[in-house]
Amino acid sequence: MLRFLPTPFLTLLSASLAIINTALVGSLIIVCGLIKLLLPKPLYPMIGKATNQLMWCWSEINRGIFRLVNNTEFVIEDNSQLNKNSWYLMICNHQSWADIVLLCMLFGSRIPMPKFFLKQQLLYVPFVGLACWALDMPFMRRYSRQHLLKHPEKRGKDLASTQRSCEKFKNSPTTVINFVEGTRFTQGKQQNHSTYQHLLPPKALGIAYTLSALGEQFDQIIDVTLAYPGTTEQHPPFKALLAGRLDKVVIKIDTISIGNELRGDYLQDKHFKRQFKLWLDDTWQNKDQYLQSVLKN
Repeated sequence: MLRFLPTPFLTLLSASLAIINTALVGSLIIVCGLIKLLLPKPLYPMIGKATNQLMWCWSEINRGIFRLVNNTEFVIEDNSQLNKNSWYLMICNHQSWADIVLLCMLFGSRIPMPKFFLKQQLLYVPFVGLACWALDMPFMRRYSRQHLLKHPEKRGKDLASTQRSCEKFKNSPTTVINFVEGTRFTQGKQQNHSTYQHLLPPKALGIAYTLSALGEQFDQIIDVTLAYPGTTEQHPPFKALLAGRLDKVVIKIDTISIGNELRGDYLQDKHFKRQFKLWLDDTWQNKDQYLQSVLKN
C-alpha cells in the first residue's frame, strides 16, 4: 500500500510500528504473567487463555503492518487439515527472524497459538523475553561438548527443562514449534557444517525428547517448509519485510502421523535413535529437494 515511499522511510516506519506493537502487547502479557504468580494453580488456564489472546492480537497487528508496506505474493501448498482444538508439534526450517512473524500470521487463527523453543539468551531481550516467559514458552540452555566435559553435572539439564515445559502444555491445546536446525541458515554455516544445499543438519535430540514427553498428546506433526525467493544474505528476508520489498514467500505445509516408531528412548535405545535419525534425515532430504525446486527458478 505504501511501497511508493522511499525504502529508508518504509523501513523506519514498519520497524517503529513493530517495536511499539511488541512493547505494548508484550507489557500486557508480562502483567498477566505477574498476576498468575499471585493466583492459585486452578486459575492458571484462565490467564493462559488471556496471554494467548494477546499474542494473537500481536500477530494480527503485525499482519496489518506487513500489509501496509508489502505487496507480497504468497504461494502456499497446503496438504493439511488443522483445527484449534488439537495439539501439534510443528517443525520448520529456519531462514530468518521473519519466520516467527510469518508462522504466527499464517497459523495463529488455524491452530492453538504457537509456543517456540527459545535460546536462554532471549530471556533478557526487553519486552520479548519476559513476555515469552509469561506465555510459558520453553527456554533452552544449550551446553557445548567442551562445557559438558568440564561440567558433567550439567548433562541432561536441558532435557529436564524440556520435560518441565512440556508438562505445562498438557492442560489445553497447544502448538509447539521446533526449529530443528537450532539456528538460522547462512551460506557460511551450510558450507562448513551441512551436506544439504538449502538447510543445516537437523538436530534430532530436542524433537525426539519432545515427542517422548508429549507424543501421545500430539495429534500430528506439522512439517512446514519456508522459502523467500529473491532474497539474499546481503538483503535478507527480515530486512526485505521491513523495507516493503518482500516480494514472494513460498510455504509448503504437510502433516505427519505420530506412530510408535517416533516415540522412544532416544538416549538409551540405540536402535530407536538410529531409526529416528534416519526418519528425520529423510524428512530433511525431501525438504531440501523442495527448496531446490523453488529456489532454482
